Amino acid sequence: MIDNRLKKCAELVRGEGVVCDVGTDHAYLAAELITSGKCSRVIASDVREGPLESARKTVEKYGISDKVELVLSDGLQNIDTDGVSDIVIAGMGGETIAKIIGESDRDFENVRLILQPMTKAELLRKKLYEYQFEIVGEYAVEDGDKLYVVMVAEESGDWRTLTEAESLYGFFDEDDPLGEKYRKRESQRLEKVSESLESAGNAEAAQHYAALAYKMDKGTEIVRISDVYSYLDSIYPFSTQDSWDNSGLLIENYDMECSKVVLSLDITNRVVTEASEKGAELVISHHPVIFDPLKKITRNSPVFGLVESGIAAICMHTNLDICDGGTNGVILDRLLEKYGISGEPEPFEELGDGRHYGWIINLSEPVKTTEFAEELKKLFGCEYVRMSKRRMKISRIAFCSGSGGSMLELAIAKNCDGYITGDVKHDVWIDANNSHIALFDCGHFHTENIVLTELRRVLEKKFPQLDIEIADHSTDPVQYI
Repeated sequence: MIDNRLKKCAELVRGEGVVCDVGTDHAYLAAELITSGKCSRVIASDVREGPLESARKTVEKYGISDKVELVLSDGLQNIDTDGVSDIVIAGMGGETIAKIIGESDRDFENVRLILQPMTKAELLRKKLYEYQFEIVGEYAVEDGDKLYVVMVAEESGDWRTLTEAESLYGFFDEDDPLGEKYRKRESQRLEKVSESLESAGNAEAAQHYAALAYKMDKGTEIVRISDVYSYLDSIYPFSTQDSWDNSGLLIENYDMECSKVVLSLDITNRVVTEASEKGAELVISHHPVIFDPLKKITRNSPVFGLVESGIAAICMHTNLDICDGGTNGVILDRLLEKYGISGEPEPFEELGDGRHYGWIINLSEPVKTTEFAEELKKLFGCEYVRMSKRRMKISRIAFCSGSGGSMLELAIAKNCDGYITGDVKHDVWIDANNSHIALFDCGHFHTENIVLTELRRVLEKKFPQLDIEIADHSTDPVQYI
């Protein structure tokens, strides 16, 4: 009467009370549960009358009308869950199942959720943990050439957030051959995505999906933090940082090992909480979490949170800005993807020993300042771009990430007619207008946060076994009204 995926759902029902079958479609599961004696009462619901009519025929056919209550309901909205011990939601997309659970105001205490998503299982896993459920069992089910997953979830008091890799990997028993087969298929799928992105010229995303494919096949592994530090030092030498800077391994953890890493522009309290909820042992940031000497560490300090949570911190500030491929190198690459240039990029502020802040490029074709500003919004992903009051065409453009307003005079001295940076002060705008140079303030945050995807690419290429996340809370600290 029922296929293998519904058989697995029926098998996982505890049979300790009423079962609710959401999106019943023919009531086959309800009939199986009643006729097998697994439970004595089922509530079978659907959002449409058509499937409910089909369910009614099934119930009448098996003579169980007195034991199956048919309810027209959008998700759990019209269902009385008093006495319900198990809720089965099967045969829908993972996004729909997550929405049904997330929008419900029902009490799920002592209720077992048995969920069988047809698509986006990774999204459902992630959402369950956001809703404070725990996946206590997961099973792969084979039916013909198809593989389905069935999850068992229960309410949990713990705050935990799944990483992207964890949400893809699932919670199968390690000795489950079908679970292993499922992960192999997912690994192959992700590898194909990586190859497509590589062909499209998106190296950052291609490397990320290749690393996800690796972890789906082999799982995550522990790496010494000293190895991570040494590798970063080989690409962005910490010795190149400015004398006033404080980049390096600023906070150690107890074991000096990691399997999960969170990347962020800044280490804020919210980032520390996120890293802790994801089980990360290391945070890597651009801005140093310790800059000026600390005379005390208060409870509202991110330093306190890192130490309390046992999370290490590596901070890469000016060494990441200065080195090729770092913060300004990412901006250069993004501009070159959009615009053709004549000649080679030139160093902007030269520091000696081959070190420099920013670049100067000469566009092959001049561009209007207003059009250029619109492209910068897309490039940096910022809501606003502040621009000097110069409506003209520009072609020789300097840029420096972060707070580079003080370098406007250098841009003028180097015959630039456009300059991109962030954190521009009032007097600098006056000077820009007086000097007939187009100045673009794209924000300190936005001109630097874009380096995180490149940093993830670099790390995942060397350490595909590490679970590396860009922090959800690596966000602009400013709200725009």
